[in-house]
Amino acid sequence: MSELQITMLGPSGVGKTTLLTAMYEQFESNIGSTDLQLTPDEDSSAILQDTLIDLKSLLDAFEAKGGIQGTEAIGGPDSLRSFTFGLGKKGKKPSLTLRFRDYPGGYHAAKSTKDEKEFLRNLIVESHVILVAIDAPSLMEQNGRYHERINRPQQIKDLFKDAYSTRDANEPKMIIFAPVKCEKYLKKQQKNILEEAIKSGYSSLLDHFRSESLSSWVVSVLTPVQTVGNVVLSRIEADDKGNPHFYFRKTRHDAKYEPRDSEQPLRYLLRFLLKIHLDSRSWGKFNFIRGWLGIDNHLQKAVDEFARGCKTSDGFTILQGESWLKI
Repeated sequence: MSELQITMLGPSGVGKTTLLTAMYEQFESNIGSTDLQLTPDEDSSAILQDTLIDLKSLLDAFEAKGGIQGTEAIGGPDSLRSFTFGLGKKGKKPSLTLRFRDYPGGYHAAKSTKDEKEFLRNLIVESHVILVAIDAPSLMEQNGRYHERINRPQQIKDLFKDAYSTRDANEPKMIIFAPVKCEKYLKKQQKNILEEAIKSGYSSLLDHFRSESLSSWVVSVLTPVQTVGNVVLSRIEADDKGNPHFYFRKTRHDAKYEPRDSEQPLRYLLRFLLKIHLDSRSWGKFNFIRGWLGIDNHLQKAVDEFARGCKTSDGFTILQGESWLKI
C-alpha cells in the first residue's frame, strides 16, 4: 500500500495531538455522501480515543486550565509511535496510508540531544506534508507577548531552512498552518485579525517560502481549527518564572465538545494530492499518487468531492502556491 508521510510540527503545548484527534473525530461527520473512509490502525485508535476523552473532560468544569498530556518518547526517537490511517473507498480495503508523525515538543528545546534534533530534521525532509500547529492565544493575546515563547516561530523557520536546503527539486511540499484553541478569534469581527496576526507572526518564514528557490514548489495554506468548540479564552496568569497559564471557559453551562473545521486540513491535503495526480509532470516520491487515483475513477471522484469543500474565506486562505490547488 502506498504511504503519505505527514509531520505534525510544533513545540510542546501547542496542541499537535489534540489537532490530530479533532481532525479524525470530525472526519466522519463531515465526509457527507462521498464514498471515502478513514480508518486508524489499532494503536492509533486507542491513543486517539484516550485523547478524545481528555478533550471532552475539559468541558466538565465551567472554566478549565491548559490542555492535555503531551507526547512522550521514553526510549528516544525510535520509541515514538506514528498515527496511521488507511484511506480509501467505503467498504473496501484502504488503498493509501496516511502516516502522521508526532514527537515530543521538547525536541525544540535547547537541551534536546543531537539525535533528537536530527530526528526532527529528517521528519521534515521526508514528509510530503507539514502541518504546523499554532497556539492561537499565545499569538493573539497581549500583543503576542507569549508567541515567541510558546510557538517558537524563529526556530520553526530555522528547521525549514535547514531541511529544505538540500531539497529534491522534483518534490513539491505542502505546509498547512493550523491555529488551534482559536474559538475566541473566529467571531465575525475577529477573523481578519487572526489571519493578519499569522502573517505577521510568521512573516520571516513566509518570506522564506516566497524566495526564488522555494516559491515554485511550496504551497502553504491557513486553516484555523476550533479543536474543542464552545469554549473561549478567559484569562492568562503567569507564574513566578513568567510562564503563562491559559484558562478557558465554556460559552454556556451546558456546552458540549463540538470541534469545528477540524477536517479542513484533510480537505486541503487531498486537494493537493488530486492536483498532483492530474498534473502531467512526474514528481518523484509523489508518483505513487497516480497509481492510487488512476486505477479507480470512483475513488478519484470521491476525493474530488471531499476536496472541493475547502474553505477560502472567513479566516481560511491560500497563502502561497494557489496553482497547486486548482482542480
